[in-house]
Amino acid sequence: MNWKSFFTALALFAATVMSTVQATAAEQPISKPDGKKKPVKVFILAGQSNMEGQGSVDHDDERDSNGGKGNLVWSMKHSKSADKMKKLKNEKGEWVVRDDVLVSFKVGGDKLLKGGLTVGFTGYGADGSRRHMGPELGFGFVLGDFYEEPVLLIKTAWGGHSLHGHFRSPSSGKPAYDTGNWPKPEDVGQSYREMVKEVRAAVAELGGQEYEMAGFYWQQGYNDMVTPKAIPEYAQLLVNLVSDLRKEFNVPNMPVVVGELGNGGPVTEGAMFEFRKAQEEGTKRIKNALFIKTTDFARPPELSPCPTHGHHWFANAESYFLIGDAAGEGMKSMLK
Repeated sequence: MNWKSFFTALALFAATVMSTVQATAAEQPISKPDGKKKPVKVFILAGQSNMEGQGSVDHDDERDSNGGKGNLVWSMKHSKSADKMKKLKNEKGEWVVRDDVLVSFKVGGDKLLKGGLTVGFTGYGADGSRRHMGPELGFGFVLGDFYEEPVLLIKTAWGGHSLHGHFRSPSSGKPAYDTGNWPKPEDVGQSYREMVKEVRAAVAELGGQEYEMAGFYWQQGYNDMVTPKAIPEYAQLLVNLVSDLRKEFNVPNMPVVVGELGNGGPVTEGAMFEFRKAQEEGTKRIKNALFIKTTDFARPPELSPCPTHGHHWFANAESYFLIGDAAGEGMKSMLK
């Protein structure tokens, strides 16, 4: 066999192997393409609805989705970030599914979404829908490209859950004020406890494969921002959350990125302004943590799928992609 024939045969073999890997990604998503098992880099992605993922992938109804403006398909053609998002589809126009980045996200009670990183790992995924995306998409692409080792993203997020109530961690104790009708006093801290439980369950499914708790990405805040009593204590609650989580998993210096509540873009006064200051102040008090500015990623409602949903970035896919991408780059800067 001459060299030309050898390399042609090798290329065909590689293509066959990659097709097999992609077809079995849902069952075997934790090895790099060379087939060797390497320590899995585990990241916890936690928060409320904006971490769940409210970005529209392909909704284009004129009445309910603004004709598709700002969805992911539209954004990949018309947005400022179109070139940056080209990698989300392959040459056939199909959504890329990364077999080196696994996502695990429990939704709809006991429904576990698990598989190679692509669109669709959101709170809407319990019925099999792949029509939404969240910040995990941009975040996972950055970290997947950064590591030779496989990456596991464990999402733990619930819409409307606060840090002063639901995510309140053990060292914060009980709140000194009424957190409202939800959660009930006996359920304060329920989301923190569930987060820990879901993380432990996800790493247990690695079946003994070596792993490292590599980082924590926190994207949350709206329900604290609209609760006046919660804003003054948010910074300390954030410090406590990270401290308790690091102790829980015995990673005292685990890198942390905190995504700013950048909905609506820049503001100079009011509750949103004060809350953002609290977010940044809390992050500064945490060793090995980075505050990620996101206000530049806000897009106008008239160029977004849901012009009335400002609390969800108007469902603008470019916004969600850029938020996750920036958080990933921030995490990467600490990992270097």
